[in-house]
Amino acid sequence: MAPTIPSLDVRRLRSYVFRLPLFTRIVLVFVVVFWILELQKVWNVVQWGALIPKEVNLGTMYRLNTYPLIHRNFLHAFFNTLALVPLLERFEAEHGTLLSGAMFAGPLSTLPAAAYLLVERGILRQNTAILGASIWVFVLLGVEGIKAYKANPHFAISTYRIPTWTTPLVILLFTTALIPNTSLLGHLASVGVGYLYGLGYLKVLAPPEKVLRWIEGKLNLLGRLPHYVSIDQKTYGRYGVLPTSSNPSLSAGGEGSVQMPYLGSAPTILALRKDPRLLKVPPYLSALCIVIGIVWLFLLPLNEYSRHTYISENALLPGQVHTYFGGSEQNVFNAYKHEVRNLTGKDPGVIAAQLSNILHSVGLKAATQKYQYEAAGNVHSGENAYAVLHAPRGDATEAIVLVAAWTNMDGELNQSGVALALTLARYFKRWSLWSKDIIILITSDSKAGPQAWVDAYHDEHSPDSADPLQLKSGALQGVVVVDNALDHRFESLHIVYDGINGQLPNLDLFNSAVAIASGQMGIGVSLQRMWKHGDSYRERLQTMLRGMVSQGLGHASGPHSSFIPYHVDAITLQAVGHGWQDEMAMGRCVESTFRSLNNLLEHFHQSFFFYLLMQANRFVSIGTYLPSAMLVAVNFTIMAIALWIQSGRPPKSRVASATVDKTKESEVEVIRKEGMVAFVPTADLAIVERQLFLPVALAVGFHFLGAVPLYVFNNTQQEALAQTLVFFAYANVVLPTLLAIIISGFTTLSSHRLVLLQCFSLLLLGMFLATLATLNFSLAFLIGLLAAPLSFVGVAMSADNGNAPPKLGTSRKIVCNVLLHLLSPPVVVLAVCKISGVDAGATLAEAAFGWKVSGLRTQVVVCCVWWPAWLIRAVIVSPGL
Repeated sequence: MAPTIPSLDVRRLRSYVFRLPLFTRIVLVFVVVFWILELQKVWNVVQWGALIPKEVNLGTMYRLNTYPLIHRNFLHAFFNTLALVPLLERFEAEHGTLLSGAMFAGPLSTLPAAAYLLVERGILRQNTAILGASIWVFVLLGVEGIKAYKANPHFAISTYRIPTWTTPLVILLFTTALIPNTSLLGHLASVGVGYLYGLGYLKVLAPPEKVLRWIEGKLNLLGRLPHYVSIDQKTYGRYGVLPTSSNPSLSAGGEGSVQMPYLGSAPTILALRKDPRLLKVPPYLSALCIVIGIVWLFLLPLNEYSRHTYISENALLPGQVHTYFGGSEQNVFNAYKHEVRNLTGKDPGVIAAQLSNILHSVGLKAATQKYQYEAAGNVHSGENAYAVLHAPRGDATEAIVLVAAWTNMDGELNQSGVALALTLARYFKRWSLWSKDIIILITSDSKAGPQAWVDAYHDEHSPDSADPLQLKSGALQGVVVVDNALDHRFESLHIVYDGINGQLPNLDLFNSAVAIASGQMGIGVSLQRMWKHGDSYRERLQTMLRGMVSQGLGHASGPHSSFIPYHVDAITLQAVGHGWQDEMAMGRCVESTFRSLNNLLEHFHQSFFFYLLMQANRFVSIGTYLPSAMLVAVNFTIMAIALWIQSGRPPKSRVASATVDKTKESEVEVIRKEGMVAFVPTADLAIVERQLFLPVALAVGFHFLGAVPLYVFNNTQQEALAQTLVFFAYANVVLPTLLAIIISGFTTLSSHRLVLLQCFSLLLLGMFLATLATLNFSLAFLIGLLAAPLSFVGVAMSADNGNAPPKLGTSRKIVCNVLLHLLSPPVVVLAVCKISGVDAGATLAEAAFGWKVSGLRTQVVVCCVWWPAWLIRAVIVSPGL
């Protein structure tokens, strides 16, 4: 059977739109017209027509009718219209165009507005404006809820019976929780009015049918207006009256007649579960989840979905102290800078010894630490120098760290940064206000050195790779890294905050640094290498996406990254640009930041640890951005459930014989449950035994197979990494076919087993990504998007025999294979490196270093989650089957 690739039936959609009744069309026209009017700036349509409590008076009563037609933006209007049209079309088909217009122009608009005004203005004394067609959506949901309750009072979940009238309230709660800036009170008022209408209490407000018929007859509305629904033509339900059976034994008056079930009864749901049309829904639903997840992400930079940053920990008091660093300290800084220049090019041991002597000369206890790591054939060795300033008012239980790497992440000499750290060490020694110890750390590089020191500080180091520390203090409360490789004045501070495996420091530390630099010192702040930021939507989105890529890669972005896995909040302050700010201004920023950290009464905990920054003063918290990754991940679970249902259905022949016994075709089975009766074809109740062992074993085996590339890429010399990646990409072309042939030699891979294999593969992929999204949102989202085609490429159950081998059309098989191999993990890595201009070998060497030294786990996700899921799909559609 052909791969299950969904396609949109444009003809059915076009037919549905062209059959919409008159009043529904009029509402759509008004919504579109008002949205177009909102594009101009001369007349504020929202201010004119929204339901603003304090603006409602005798002269503005029109607001009680106009507010459902006005929306804030295109997306607001689009999604409200999408939800309203099916409900409103159904209502008009049942009640007629004239009555629908009268009710929605009158009570069904004014009553929710009146109830909202009564509570919002009369009781709560607030002035929150509401607008949008969602008011009508929840009115109609309330009406439908009462209709469903009258037909079927309860639906069962396990052993619990839940009233069906609660369905609109459940939808309301989900809408309020998932969509920002929705009015819970306005929607509650709408549901309440819908309940009253459904119960019949508002029928007294409806025009009499005699009057409506007289108006229709006098004006000949049915003959003059196309798509008009007359009072006498209205139907009961979308498809009119219920169909009757042609079987005499089941007719209403025949012998042995039984009561037909109503929609929503348990037996009917059982029959629906066996309906083959049900399996056509998951691909569309899965694709919809992916689209909504992407759209959700692109909505985050808007003001409605992001927030202005703020300080949660009141004890920090950033920028509230007067800084004294400067003046004569400039001469000290120049002297230390001269010392640093004299040490340039010398052995790391000599440099560390000289820096240790300088720290010792200012009255600090100083020591050094040697380290050596080997990764991808490269040796990373050096020697760190550090000193401890014991707090005059402390008990050595807490400490703050000031770090300056001898060379920064770009390999440049951090001459001004190291000199500034030495100057600040001498300056801090003269003050007696410190309640926490201060550790001055100068590392040989920006990756291995900080990692060796922080590992040894927490006794997590390997004695073969790093020496133990001779000096220690208390628990580390915060880390500030100084990076200034410039030999001239700088323009702004670039704050780097990404940690290993996508971990982030507490947002309060970042906000404190921004408040001190921009607010107290008047220094510009940038992040994610966005040197110029105009706070536009495009720049916010670009900053956020850059942060997501950095977080998704999970590599060390600076010396601070090594501290974050130990729950030590750390950031790097990097001087960039040409301007008028000097080293003393940067020193005052560090001093003020340390004064704020010195005020902490306990570890950072009040603010966010999971967030996306899109500007120095704007962020999105996890509760707002997480649904986008979850929606992408849940699409795999939806398809896995669909495949599981498909695997439990008996295969049906596509060729019908002319001599088939007609009595067998009409065989049905009567199902009775709780006084309800349903007639279900006997064939639909057949149970297929699922062959689980082989699919489960293959799914687990393929995921364990990911350990092979994981080991290879983490233990190959850097010179051969690029060639190894290219070889792996070519090997992936023939590997699926080879594995398919090998597996087929031992057992038969029937379509039934392949469907189950796809099911377990997608189930594992969805589970892994949903779990990963809570830890590293960016990596889960990016992997989910790259793996999204796996939901739509595969085989279905054989139509003739579930145990027969799968059959794919040649053209479909070629398309599936080409698509899969273009999106294989090694090809994607090569393409990204080529587009970004980065050497693939250096990238993989960086990943190998992170694996062996920093605990980087991105490779595990790629090799043991994404690649096995891809490989399973490639095997399924390979020519070897």
